[in-house]
Amino acid sequence: MVASEVRALFAVASRPEVVSLAGGMPNVAALPLDQIGELVRDVVAEEGPAALQYGSAQGDPVLREQICDYMTLEGITASPDDVIVTVGSQQALDLITRVFVDPGDVVLCEAPTYVTAINTFAAFQADIRHVAVDEDGVRPEELDEALNRAAREGRRVKFFYTIPNFQNPAGITMTAQRRARVLEVCERHDVLVVEDNPYGLLRYDGEAQPTLYSQGTGNVIYLGSLSKTLSPGLRIGWALAPAPVRAKLVLAAESAMLSHSTFNQLVVRRYLRTFPWREQIKAFNTMYGERRDAMLGALEAMMPAGCTWTRPEGGFFVWATLPEGIDAKAMLPRAVAERVAYVPGTGFYADGRGRADMRLSFCYPTPEQIREGVRRLVGAIEGELDLRDTFGSTLAPPAEGHQAPAPDLP
Repeated sequence: MVASEVRALFAVASRPEVVSLAGGMPNVAALPLDQIGELVRDVVAEEGPAALQYGSAQGDPVLREQICDYMTLEGITASPDDVIVTVGSQQALDLITRVFVDPGDVVLCEAPTYVTAINTFAAFQADIRHVAVDEDGVRPEELDEALNRAAREGRRVKFFYTIPNFQNPAGITMTAQRRARVLEVCERHDVLVVEDNPYGLLRYDGEAQPTLYSQGTGNVIYLGSLSKTLSPGLRIGWALAPAPVRAKLVLAAESAMLSHSTFNQLVVRRYLRTFPWREQIKAFNTMYGERRDAMLGALEAMMPAGCTWTRPEGGFFVWATLPEGIDAKAMLPRAVAERVAYVPGTGFYADGRGRADMRLSFCYPTPEQIREGVRRLVGAIEGELDLRDTFGSTLAPPAEGHQAPAPDLP
């Protein structure tokens, strides 16, 4: 497990005068906090003895039924018996890796991909290999070649990890055609697919795509979460898996933390039963859609020539690439001095790539703060362009090994 010098910069970036386009924190202040407080009070008053007791490692049975109802919005029909509640979907990812990966096993994931997934795979000593993406998602022909290459080497690929909707960090969505092709490739190679979908209901444009789980033939584990559509502080996620896999995940969960927070589960259970949570998701979509539009509008109006960026249909993130010769990681101190923060792209690769890239988050700042943050970011980029034009490229050679950014950047 490794940290990087980027962490020290984020201690400075957390100051109130800095506009943070870095952290993927949902805007929980938009929740009706008074009503949430009433839910908590009612749980204590009416279910206190049960709420404060040990629970099941698989999760509260009623909550698992509600999670199945929640997943119908994504086109998934599932049995509560096949659901395991986890401490956010991050724990589900940890449990899956714990169950399947031995040191040296190959894990395939997108390029770029979720930073804490890389950290998890690396902690279990996986051989992490990336598969390129474009604006339509992962490239199936490159996934096929990666699987063929591993087979030629006599290596076992344990699973392919993907975030098909509004990917973290790139913001892209895998098309329906790509999804079908990815499933065909993985089924032909007898490889498990881990589908991570924390942002799926946060769509602002376009048409919803079918989940891989709903189209698969039993080789897909689906990960879901309420961290983005309710609260990350409650730490409620889940894995939906075939029965043999689910049984192993329950055993791994018992060894990791014995049981979940019964209290948090009962709070969420009551929320899903009594609160108009579908309307709350619509309100989040309106708010985040305005912030996404503010980000894209500011980038279009202000970014220097040579910069490119993705245009997400939902989720929290834009992936930007700087002009040739500019190093996003080396530029971060200048950006913090300009009172703006972002996440350099190197954290989203296991092999040191991404030095010209950055992840920009629009979920937490207001539209006004976003526009001001982009203005400050442009000032930092222009300063680096002046250096490049005077002294040559600022790109440093790739660092060896994975350099993880701060842990509060989901």
